[in-house]
Amino acid sequence: GGRGKTVPRQRDLLLSAMADVLPVLRVLGMLVMLFALAMGVPLAVSLHQQDGVWQVYPIAMAAALGSGAALTFGLRRYRRELLPRHGVMLVSLAWSLLPLVASLPLMLACGLVGRPLSFTHAYFEAVSGLTTTGSTIFTGLDALPVSVNVWRTLLQWIGGMGILVLAVAVLPMLGVGGSQLFKAEAAGPVRDTKLTPRMTGTAKGLWGVYATFSLACAFAYWLAGMEPLDALMHMFSTVSLGGMSSHDASFGYFHSPLLEWLAVGFMLLASCNFALYFVAMRKGHVRELMGDPEMRATLGTLVGAGLFVALLLWLKGVYAPLEALRQGLFHTISVASTTGYASSDYLSWPVFAPVLMLMLSGVATSAGSTGGGIKMVRMLILLKQAQRELTRLVHPNAVQPVRLGGRVVGNPMIFSVLAFMLVYVATLLLLSMVLLLTDLDPVTAFSAVMASLHCMGPGLGAIGPTSTYAVLTDFQVWVCTLAMVLGRLEILSFLALLTPAFWRR
Repeated sequence: GGRGKTVPRQRDLLLSAMADVLPVLRVLGMLVMLFALAMGVPLAVSLHQQDGVWQVYPIAMAAALGSGAALTFGLRRYRRELLPRHGVMLVSLAWSLLPLVASLPLMLACGLVGRPLSFTHAYFEAVSGLTTTGSTIFTGLDALPVSVNVWRTLLQWIGGMGILVLAVAVLPMLGVGGSQLFKAEAAGPVRDTKLTPRMTGTAKGLWGVYATFSLACAFAYWLAGMEPLDALMHMFSTVSLGGMSSHDASFGYFHSPLLEWLAVGFMLLASCNFALYFVAMRKGHVRELMGDPEMRATLGTLVGAGLFVALLLWLKGVYAPLEALRQGLFHTISVASTTGYASSDYLSWPVFAPVLMLMLSGVATSAGSTGGGIKMVRMLILLKQAQRELTRLVHPNAVQPVRLGGRVVGNPMIFSVLAFMLVYVATLLLLSMVLLLTDLDPVTAFSAVMASLHCMGPGLGAIGPTSTYAVLTDFQVWVCTLAMVLGRLEILSFLALLTPAFWRR
């Protein structure tokens, strides 16, 4: 009797899952078609620069448009309003499957120029781009076709604010519940903040701020001496806090303190909550930006840590005072903001500095920014909660709500943050142990997982700023790829899909 009941339950669960998945796949098809249009940018660059690989982009674009159209029109009868769980499913599928589309031009172009690229490496590179991690398996970046470098960095720019937020902004005719897409894609308190009456307006506003910063950054780089295409590519990877470069020497290729200071400024801007910028510009209250506790903590941590590292470099005799200030601020803000630019090998510095920078990459960016990691707001809530527990030890009957920015943080959010931290630490330790099973040295294994979870890029040991992830085996690369996807989805969204309760109606 028990076995007889199990079969209908399994059948009902499967039917329920199919009823949820098919409408999501239809919307995913629309996103794939939208994403395919982005290949027009490297196509135009390839034709203009005559780098010899222009033909791969129409092929990849046609394949993406065809598969997207097949999903969209083949499943058109499954058009329906998306529920919250559909948003989670779509985000998880998008950040897992869109890299498949993004990897096709990489494989075709590299094969055409005699540098065959395996699927494992191509998928890793595409995931690294879309998640704004900035890790790379490429060596000889300067010798790559320029359109390939444009595509790599463009992926970061698209992933910076999230292609799903872009879809909500430019495709309101989707009719699939834009608010659910936005809430599933946004991080931290932004997901529950309605900045305009309609979510479409909110998404457009955020992308407007993002585009404004992008134009300013590209123009600044160009005026400061970068070639136009270099300015474009490094703008893509600066405002997205991605850090991919078109040169093996990364920012060190330019030998320009001015460019490094400009990068520092834009990395600081991109490390803060874009929703705050949108509200400030919309209401004209720019002076009130620093009233936000998370923004103050983010900027204070990044600049303070940079000054501390600069002082350390000077006291240890690594650099003269002014050079120590530049190197310390640039590299600390670059790594801590999850960008990952480098102009020198910071692994040769006193060991405290690179370890501190890597640790900060998990906490030093705001929710609602283009950065990865745990996010500063969660750390602030954890600190406030720890302070409350210490107070309770002394005054057991005291009523002391957790406040952030003058607002009370409810217990559900505190419990959510505690759950996230538990899952984060467990994921970090588990994936690190998996890499240790492959006989990777402990420093490289731990830093590779941490850098991937934080969407930061370079780590310590064998994957430092002067090396690439090509030194890892295919299995190790897949572990890091999984860590990047988990980090971009903030872990819980992805793990929720694996629970039977998620698929029950």
